[in-house]
Formats: sequence, structure tokens, C-alpha cells
Amino acid sequence: MATQTSVLFVCMGNICRSPSAEAVFKALVEERGLSDTIACDSAGTIGFHAGQPADHRMRQTAEKRGYRLESISRQVRPDDFERFDHIIAMDLENLDGLRPFNPNGTGKAKVSLMCDYAREHDLREVPDPYYGGQQGFELVLDLLEDACAGLLDDLAKEPA
Repeated sequence: MATQTSVLFVCMGNICRSPSAEAVFKALVEERGLSDTIACDSAGTIGFHAGQPADHRMRQTAEKRGYRLESISRQVRPDDFERFDHIIAMDLENLDGLRPFNPNGTGKAKVSLMCDYAREHDLREVPDPYYGGQQGFELVLDLLEDACAGLLDDLAKEPA
């Protein structure tokens, strides 16, 4: 039996970017027939929206592209650094926001930025679309489609 690789996507409230990354990544994993070997989840560095579904504007924008945002918001937990192989932050602020959950840096998870995996876009961070207009939600999905494909390619190169 193959070992399962696990990925946790993280933004601030876990209602826009990280649930979108989870949905895009899951769709790619399913498309490539890798659902048995790769799993993912999403979380936020703050718990303000815990228990809530993704932002309705993000859900509508994603659905137009064929993605279903079904996850329920939760906050990052210290044990996520042992449960997941990769923890991927949407921006530098949330990358920094992960530190209190793993203060000694002892977890097994490799922590990185989402845009590190982008092949077509050169932005360093996935911008928060919450206070912007529709174009912000579209940009988030453009970046996530690119970066999730790059992430999946990179994971395929990792030794089993």
C-alpha cells in the first residue's frame, strides 16, 4: 500500500483562499487518479470564522469554474504540524501566523508559500480577496489553479 501524502492549505480565516486551494487541489488530485495517495485539508491562522462555510462570493466564483467549496472553517492546531506533510500558507502574514502553533519548529510538516509552486504567475503571495471586488476572487482562482498544478507536479517527484 502506498503512503499517503497530506497537505494543509492555510489563510487567515479559512473562508476564501485556503478552502479554494483545497477544492482546486482535490479536483486535480482526482483528475490525475491520485486520491488514494494524496489528501488535503484547509485551516486558518485565526478562529474567527470557525464552523462557517466558505465566503459565498468565493463559492460562487469557484462554482463557475467547476469547484465545490465544501469545507467548514477551522483554526490551525499544533498537532497539524505532525499530521500533515506539507503546510502551505497563502501569504507571508499567514506564514508568520503559523509560528505560534509550532513554536519550536519541531513538527514534521514542510512549511511553504502557495505561490512558490506557481509556474505561470510571478506573484509572491495569493492576495486576500475578501474586501475587494469580483476580480480579486478570479485572481485567487487563477493563482491557485497554477500553483496547485505545480505543487502536484512537485509532490509527484518526491520519493515515496
